[in-house]
Amino acid sequence: MTIHVLSPRLANQIAAGEVVERPASVVKEIIENSLDAGATDIDVDIEEGGVKRIRIRDNGQGIPKDELSLALARHATSKITDLEDLEAVATLGFRGEALASISSVSRLTLSSLARNQDLAWQVQAEGRDMTTDISPTSHLQGTTVDVRDLFFNTPARRKFLRTEKTEFNRVEEVIKRLALSRFDVGFNLTHNQRNIYQLRAASSEQEKARRIAELCGSAFMDNALSIDVEREGLHLWGWVAQPTFSRSQADLQYFYVNGRAIRDKLVGHAVRQAFSDVLYHGRHPAFVLYFSLDPAIVDVNVHPTKHEVRFRDHRQVHNFIYSSLHHALADVRPEAKAHAPTPAPSLSTPAAPEPQQQPMRFSSQPPMQTRPQVRESMAFYEASQPLSEHRLHALAEDAVAVSEEPPEVPPLGFAIAQLKGIYILAENTQGLIIVDMHAAHERIVYERMKTAFAQGAIAAQPLLVPLSIAVSQKEVGLAQEQEELFNHLGFVVEPAGPETLLIRQIPVILQKAKVEQLVRDVLADVAVHGTSERIRQHINEILASMACHGSVRANRQLSINEMNALLRDMEVTERSGQCNHGRPTWTQVSLGELDKLFLRGQ
Repeated sequence: MTIHVLSPRLANQIAAGEVVERPASVVKEIIENSLDAGATDIDVDIEEGGVKRIRIRDNGQGIPKDELSLALARHATSKITDLEDLEAVATLGFRGEALASISSVSRLTLSSLARNQDLAWQVQAEGRDMTTDISPTSHLQGTTVDVRDLFFNTPARRKFLRTEKTEFNRVEEVIKRLALSRFDVGFNLTHNQRNIYQLRAASSEQEKARRIAELCGSAFMDNALSIDVEREGLHLWGWVAQPTFSRSQADLQYFYVNGRAIRDKLVGHAVRQAFSDVLYHGRHPAFVLYFSLDPAIVDVNVHPTKHEVRFRDHRQVHNFIYSSLHHALADVRPEAKAHAPTPAPSLSTPAAPEPQQQPMRFSSQPPMQTRPQVRESMAFYEASQPLSEHRLHALAEDAVAVSEEPPEVPPLGFAIAQLKGIYILAENTQGLIIVDMHAAHERIVYERMKTAFAQGAIAAQPLLVPLSIAVSQKEVGLAQEQEELFNHLGFVVEPAGPETLLIRQIPVILQKAKVEQLVRDVLADVAVHGTSERIRQHINEILASMACHGSVRANRQLSINEMNALLRDMEVTERSGQCNHGRPTWTQVSLGELDKLFLRGQ
């Protein structure tokens, strides 16, 4: 075979394979050029999913006449001039403007009026050798890229495209990602002359919230936590949904590095780790997050589509993202949720006024203003104490009325009843609180056990009569092998024969648990995780299993004061909104929602 130089047309078509996979790829590349050109309004018109036509207009700085031909040339760019620029890329596009690749597989018309010029010009290309003709045209300041008949000259590529609906859905997703990255830019999207989005530029926090609600759904914003953390030159801000708003797919995850949408394995791992303690198995978190750092310490030139990046200090970035999200989720208490401001309504749905009515009463219990206060000595908020049956009874006996003044209503209100031995019903200023008793207590026990384990201070209690359990020889070996771990967890477990273990001590917080089953479950966890190092890495799973044994069981009747004790502990416990498996522990039913159920005011 003879070595020869490829024709410009073929070279461009090969290059197009890197960045022009489908209509959505074209839309992404052109809009990124518009954003780099300083556009504040971008109109996107799509026909037949983008295969027939993609027309993108912007009001950016435009392209001068003498640069129009260069814009369609390979390796021509306005973004970088030397290696230093490449090592600190601050723009979205830089591998050329991608127009050469796009024009090689379509019929492309580029029209532009540059700033400080009186006449607009256009250049056309139809998948041929890059000889272009420039002619005058009519155009406002900015640029229009009109792409028709995508892949008309590469039919093999066209066969791999999906249905019109599927291709447009991918275009819409690109618009959504870009619109979430630039609140200061207005975006308009039409498909087959039907308007899809009309997004005005957003400057205030309320306007930004409305844009996110329109693009991601109002339910996301209703459940979103606002995050803004800055440390050592790293800045993470945005919105992350509470774990109760998890998704079956990873379809509502938007992460931006210096304004560029990415899907990075390191970032993904940090986010998953932050949610590992509160997310139900198989569910995915939802978030819109923005991460900024010095462009010189992140390489965005590691993938043709620029979806992946490489951080110079990946460990620092991972730890920063993980710790920021971890603490944000940990700080969500019932107080924050119950007193949260009303989310901004979506653009299409006006906010309905809340009915102004007196609080409803749900039982024959004393009304809230006469409900007894609790002496400080009861130590409702002492997080170091396990919420055991002993403590619950102590709290109940110590609850006395000390004032006739109306007490301040706590976030989760005051207990009024127990339903089916499973749910606690409480009344707060907003209406009705419903708490899953077992799930809530399980989270409280779990968080205290994590804290105690980290401090090496899980309180233990010897059994008056040691308990003998029959196990396998392998389990006896595991108990001996992991003696130090068991001691750290508050257990003293000793071999009493080739297939027998003697339990001499258990954690105080688990004194009412079924000890035999608890030890068997811990042994099973240890067996699954294998080596000591892997066991340490999965210690939270073991503690979660132990906490499940130690929490109050369903069908156990609690007094009003015992229920109030649980509510107060929930209010000061990290992540108390979800149980250890990611399910919600409580919910609020407002007076407005109750009124709708009974058609009040209609």
